[in-house]
Amino acid sequence: MSDDRCELLCIDFDHAETLRTRLPDADELEAQALRLRALGDPTRLRLVHALPAGDELCVCDLAWIVGSSQGLVSHHLRQLRSAGLVASRRDGKLVMYRLSRLGRQLLTPVTAEAAAVDPV
Repeated sequence: MSDDRCELLCIDFDHAETLRTRLPDADELEAQALRLRALGDPTRLRLVHALPAGDELCVCDLAWIVGSSQGLVSHHLRQLRSAGLVASRRDGKLVMYRLSRLGRQLLTPVTAEAAAVDPV
């Protein structure tokens, strides 16, 4: 017998059904999974950590800051933008990136936890 499963089927139906109805719908869960996957890559996480400090940065600056090629950084920024975590605007020949409101909201608990563990 696995330690991960109950040995007896005993569902508290009313409680379980109440909790089940409070779950987000499938579309919202898919959107949440997309955002979490976007933050699950170390390079993308470095980018979202760099953006608040610089407020708005171009791809060239971000590539220098995170130590990756502009092509790789552009690729990761597209994924972050698709997930709604960064916003961009064209400024002449430059593309400027900043964290979106949602990106800031998701990053705040992560950075707060890191600061509490490793104070500077």
